[in-house]
Amino acid sequence: MGAGEKSLGPAAEELRAELARRTGTRAGEWHLALKARYGMLAAFGALSARGGEGSVVTQPFTCCTAVDPIVSAGLRPVYAELSPRSLAVDPAGLSLPGDVRAVVLQNTCGIIDEGDALALARAAHGAGAILVEDCAHCVGRMARDAAGEPLADVSVHSFGVEKMLRTSFGGAIWVSPRMADASLRAAVESALDALPEMTPARGRAARLYRNEIRVLNRLPRPAARVLRGALERAGLFEPAVTDDERSGRVSGTPARPDEWVCSRALEALSSEDSQLVQRSEAVRAYTRTLAASPLSAGAAAPLEAPRALVPEFSQPLLAYPVFLADAVRADRAVAEVLAAGFYARPWYRPLLYPGALDSGAYGLPAAGALPLTERCSAGAVMLPTDVSPQDAERIARIVARVAGR
Repeated sequence: MGAGEKSLGPAAEELRAELARRTGTRAGEWHLALKARYGMLAAFGALSARGGEGSVVTQPFTCCTAVDPIVSAGLRPVYAELSPRSLAVDPAGLSLPGDVRAVVLQNTCGIIDEGDALALARAAHGAGAILVEDCAHCVGRMARDAAGEPLADVSVHSFGVEKMLRTSFGGAIWVSPRMADASLRAAVESALDALPEMTPARGRAARLYRNEIRVLNRLPRPAARVLRGALERAGLFEPAVTDDERSGRVSGTPARPDEWVCSRALEALSSEDSQLVQRSEAVRAYTRTLAASPLSAGAAAPLEAPRALVPEFSQPLLAYPVFLADAVRADRAVAEVLAAGFYARPWYRPLLYPGALDSGAYGLPAAGALPLTERCSAGAVMLPTDVSPQDAERIARIVARVAGR
């Protein structure tokens, strides 16, 4: 237990121990947060407090809540181009600003490319910055070096909405004991340890969340919007993304999870191994089916299966990324997959999904500055991996058919 860390309940301690067991780390290196973005804010806040203003290199092909902690901490996001191998920041040709404080490695969809990750770590450390790994899509999996050691200085894992564990709330932050700046490591740990436990009111909202979502999804959109607003104002609904969080600000009081949230995460982790096997089988089925499609023959084709984007086709991805020629085809593919009874989504269209309400707060680059990022965003279709191989083949054929029209 770190200096200043509050005593944790048995479920919280067991959750840290389970994360450590799964990752070959130590329980004391894990710190819990109600939402992963709160843990990121604590880490970036500690970084900012150490030296004031500075920049963080990241990507706009992400959710706005992954950039909000940077902005809220008083740091400046600088956006880099995507790697065609990993959909993370491309280390090839990467130029880091002179005031860089951190580089973000996002394991998009759960894709982990060790080569890109190692190059990013070297670039960050060579510039005196830290590597912050966003593992929101692959809880418990981290990029590692040749010796099997985690590459990140700070690794962020989420149990939130539309993540691998589907627990709606909770996150965990791993802080590397090998971080070169020991005083910075201590500051990050202290900031994480100082998070208060979520209030009972938020605990009630967390318990109500799934039933509230079921009701809201069944209502006509105008009625759902009114009801959601009323519940949120009454403190009875904890939204996945608020309007403030589409404007560059982390909303709500940063906190750590209560015992109920931790117990839910533990329960989900108990079935994770079988889910990872299923997702790996679905990924292989998508790859096999799309690779056989004549539409995936090359970079100029209207359909790009991620043969050039996913280096290891057996990875248990949260979603399988396919990129169509334009947003019209991509939207049609999403609609037809949904009509067939499966869940597809257009992550990340628009950039900083679900879109910035205050684009100035994020300092996004001018159009055309990041061509691969823009192309991927325009044509993105994310296919479900929690399906059987047979269903994955069926979904792949639907997408290939739409792409060829």
